[in-house]
Amino acid sequence: MHAITIPEPGGPEALVWAEVPDPVPGEGEVLVEVVAGAVNRADLLQRQGFYDPPPGSSPYPGLECAGRIAALGPGVSGWSVGDEVCALLTGGGYAERVVVPVGQLLPVPEGVDLATAAALPEVTCTVWSNVFMIAHLRPGETLLVHGGASGIGTMAIQLAKAVGARVAVTAGSPEKLARCAELGADVLIDYREQDFVEEVRKATDGTGADVILDIMGAKYLERNVQALAVNGRLVIIGLQGGVKGELNLGALMAKRAAVMGTTLRSRPLQEKAAIVAAVREHVWPLIGAGTVRPVVDRTVPMPEAAEAHRALESGSPVGKVLLLTPGT
Repeated sequence: MHAITIPEPGGPEALVWAEVPDPVPGEGEVLVEVVAGAVNRADLLQRQGFYDPPPGSSPYPGLECAGRIAALGPGVSGWSVGDEVCALLTGGGYAERVVVPVGQLLPVPEGVDLATAAALPEVTCTVWSNVFMIAHLRPGETLLVHGGASGIGTMAIQLAKAVGARVAVTAGSPEKLARCAELGADVLIDYREQDFVEEVRKATDGTGADVILDIMGAKYLERNVQALAVNGRLVIIGLQGGVKGELNLGALMAKRAAVMGTTLRSRPLQEKAAIVAAVREHVWPLIGAGTVRPVVDRTVPMPEAAEAHRALESGSPVGKVLLLTPGT
């Protein structure tokens, strides 16, 4: 088969479409013939040499895909060769075939075409696990989403609205904020022109956000705590603004607030399977009903993955960038 390889870490040009050995499914795994993969910021870090895949996983980038089951490994039941699926991966989505633990498979939701389904596994699992399973966002509460126009952001807006929460978002342009509003965001904050702490306070009559989903890390840590409501929950899922920051513990304690940091890729198989099962139970019906939808900015041929990486690094996309395998 062919896959995107990274012979040496570097810029987008480091991504090389090359012939590689076919993967073979082991116990409890299936082989998926990939129709499309999706680009995530973790892939950019892996390309640069900063985010190696966990031991034993595929060396190729790609944390999600969609395609058809080509073979079943020993001990697999409930799935058949030819089933159309999408999957949460530890790696290997930038390839024509990938091996997937059976617990990380999802059926393609009703009303979504096979290639577009590649936009769903990583964002739905990330948002559901962090905003709902960890931070326990409830109806009537306010969620602040940093990077509202990103793949994660566009899904977080829709899921929070679907459960009856109020949503504030930050984004870097009026155009991106307009797209967030189309998805249901209630409070629109241009982080280049406005102070999100002040804007959240205004919008909540001084109360603050009950849950904050943060991709910035250190740069926003202090202000995120300021923006939290009493009993608020800050969930950090990205470190685009650095890894080390100062935290006023007194302010945190006065609000009886919590700061949590999580990753998805390195979790044990059983934890990922539990998240995938929760997504199938709670999110897939919303997608099937049309209440929630994948947001795709553009598609790029998989051999030209460098173009997709450049697009994501530019900050221009709204939603996901997909990679289509040759012949798709």
